[in-house]
Amino acid sequence: MPQLTDKAVSEESRPDETGPDETRPDRAGTWMTPEAYGASRAALWTGAVVLVTDPDGRVLVQSVDYRSDRLLPGGAVDAGEAPCAAAARELREELGVDGRYPRGLAVDWIPADTPGFPPGMRFPGEILFVYDGGTWTPDRIDSVRLPDQEVTGIQFAEPADLPALMDAGDARRALSALRARVNGSGTALLEDGRPTVPTALDRLGVLRTRRIPQHGAWHAGPVPARLPVRDHAGWLFAPDGRVLLLIARASGAAHLPPPSAGPTTGAVPLGYRYGDQGAHVRTAARLTALPPATDPAYARLLATPEQVRELSDWGPAGADELAAVHTARTRLCLPAPTRTPPTELPDPGTRW
Repeated sequence: MPQLTDKAVSEESRPDETGPDETRPDRAGTWMTPEAYGASRAALWTGAVVLVTDPDGRVLVQSVDYRSDRLLPGGAVDAGEAPCAAAARELREELGVDGRYPRGLAVDWIPADTPGFPPGMRFPGEILFVYDGGTWTPDRIDSVRLPDQEVTGIQFAEPADLPALMDAGDARRALSALRARVNGSGTALLEDGRPTVPTALDRLGVLRTRRIPQHGAWHAGPVPARLPVRDHAGWLFAPDGRVLLLIARASGAAHLPPPSAGPTTGAVPLGYRYGDQGAHVRTAARLTALPPATDPAYARLLATPEQVRELSDWGPAGADELAAVHTARTRLCLPAPTRTPPTELPDPGTRW
């Protein structure tokens, strides 16, 4: 930042306007008047939006009467207003819901040449804060009351559907913020919706395709012999309590691995969910090693059980399965893992 002076500094004490004053060691450096410095600074708009999900991991978007695409709830930060206060005010005005949203998910720099702004608006660029609105219960969703003007409706959208519903930059920002929430590592810095330091979830484009719904009821224990088995997946634990997760590189889809993904100990039948086409069986076990990757179509990550659930569409029974997973983890004498960004494992594998 340049050092500031004022008009009281005389020409005699500043003989060279273009460089430092060699006659005044205490004034060495780049000098600007407050007026010149203020004029040199970039002027940007400031906005605040809130990312809200329902219990199935779908994102709240709203329809407005002044544009055809959907938006996250939120809007402009007023002069002298803190961004998190603006977020709370906007949700109160737009949805009739009171709340506080102190946790930031992302801060996005939107360039001045972004398409879609009318020339007469003279859009200077914007810094937009994305706050975490959390997961809303059905009762909280039912409490939404729309204003007489501006907001005409709300819906909860599958994350992969956001690019079809929203402006391209808005959709990138929403998905980046949602991945930042899953990562749990703090606020992501974005430029035009893209993370400046992409995580594994960003690099692999997780949530860009629709999650496969598995909404059958959860049943503990082995599958009865009379039921057909549709697939068999494993909750395979590393020593730190995280589990192995597969990400399809072509689609970004997240899958639990088969129980045979690596050598294990202590394998137990965890339970199953039953749908129209058969049982989805789950086994829990402790990984002792991970062999070299044999299928380049999949990336192998370690994630917490909660992150696996957030990247899946399991319906209300997902909470029951998650509880069973943690019971199995305790029986295997493994720690409860700390939420950190999912870690991509090396192709040569590893041994614990």
